[in-house]
Amino acid sequence: MKTTTFTALAAMSLMALGFGLSTTNPASAADPAAMRDSVIHVSASDVTSRFVPLGIGKSVVIDLPRDIKDVLVADPKIANAVVRSSRRAYIIGAAVGQTNVFFFDANGEQITGLDIAVKRDLNGLRAVLKQTVGDGVRVETLGSDGVILTGTVSSAAEAQQAYDIAARLLDVGTAVTTPQGSKIVNAITVAGRDQVMLKVTVAEVQRDVIKQLGVDISGNLAVNSATLQYGVINPFSAFGSALGQSAATASNGSISATLRAMERAGVVRTLAEPTLTAISGESAYFLAGGEFPIPGNFSCDPQTRVCQTSVQFKKFGVGLNFTPVVLSEGRISLKVMSEVSELSTENALTLTQSVGGGQNQTLTIPSVRTRRAETTLEIPSGGSMAMAGLIQEQTRQAINGVPGLMNLPILGALFKSRDYINRQTELMVLVTPYVVRAVAQKDLSRPDDGFADSSDPSAVLLGRLNRIYGTTGRSGPARTAATKPAGQYHGRYGFILD
Repeated sequence: MKTTTFTALAAMSLMALGFGLSTTNPASAADPAAMRDSVIHVSASDVTSRFVPLGIGKSVVIDLPRDIKDVLVADPKIANAVVRSSRRAYIIGAAVGQTNVFFFDANGEQITGLDIAVKRDLNGLRAVLKQTVGDGVRVETLGSDGVILTGTVSSAAEAQQAYDIAARLLDVGTAVTTPQGSKIVNAITVAGRDQVMLKVTVAEVQRDVIKQLGVDISGNLAVNSATLQYGVINPFSAFGSALGQSAATASNGSISATLRAMERAGVVRTLAEPTLTAISGESAYFLAGGEFPIPGNFSCDPQTRVCQTSVQFKKFGVGLNFTPVVLSEGRISLKVMSEVSELSTENALTLTQSVGGGQNQTLTIPSVRTRRAETTLEIPSGGSMAMAGLIQEQTRQAINGVPGLMNLPILGALFKSRDYINRQTELMVLVTPYVVRAVAQKDLSRPDDGFADSSDPSAVLLGRLNRIYGTTGRSGPARTAATKPAGQYHGRYGFILD
């Protein structure tokens, strides 16, 4: 009797703990793992669940094949399930996150399971991006509060435009991160970055006219026992010195007069055409010129009393620096800096220092005459625009003479000098960008194509430095009469040195 009671109580306890006893299969009773697999099983899990994406404040309607008896929502703060009929339920997204919902019938069996992922509602952003930059940009959520932009666009400007639109619609503004921690990742790929070749033409013509006229007078005048010496020397203060030493001198013993009359007319033409190629969005720099030394600070050793001068180098020549951005097909935004500089003796600095032994050393530092233009503009491919221009005219005139005598009619010209300078400058800077593609080397021409030194008889007898080149040594595809373009030049071309 006691044994029976103990067995019944043990069986009831095991059943309360979820275990069952079976006497039909002794092998199963002896194997605890087999007993657990046959009795314990998971009624609902994410393995059999269906993934359902849902936006914040959006809902989805679920129709079930059997009547609903029970609903389980893991986190009602993220999503809520509302049962409107025995076979229809509404699921509403409340906050960003993930949860799951299970539906059970009257027998406790699972009807279905849903894995709910509540994300940002990006349909409005997708519509705006499709309207502005096309179908190449895709928008997806990243994590709980992030957004990632993917896809392919034709230019970097479109990628930046897509990012700006997403930042504005998602209240990110100009910052990458909002106070709530929302982030936007720009993973858009720019397909086929364009290459831009920029040709800059700097054309300048400077005309100078200088006129000098003056009479230098020197002599002696004897008054009783006193001798008065006088002299008038023309300084030509406008130009700074006389143009030349040529002069006509007349003398009658006590008076000597020297006439100086000079005129100079000059024209200076400057033409520079630097060409440079860079990828869209990248900067490129070009310099054809050199550097000249400029003495800097003096450093002296107090013990040896030996001083050394540091030397700095200043660049000059033709320089070009630009950054192109291809906005769309045929439109190029350029940030250009063009410079043409040359050494000049005007405003040069002359330094004199002692080198010991009573000798002095003179050092002349030239000045640099510079024409520089820097701006940002937008031009179509193949179009030209005047980036900068200058028309300048400078006139200087000075009259020097003896007070009173220089105002005499006719004779006053002997006691005064006139110095006249007129300078006119015209400068223009043109820019022409091209969207270019790579070509085969055989389709390119070099300045030294076909170059050959002249023979000794040709150099000695005819004075030729090189042969005419450009017609031989040119490799390229053969052209027939049908394939030659209209107006093609058939004569000799290339550089000819006379």
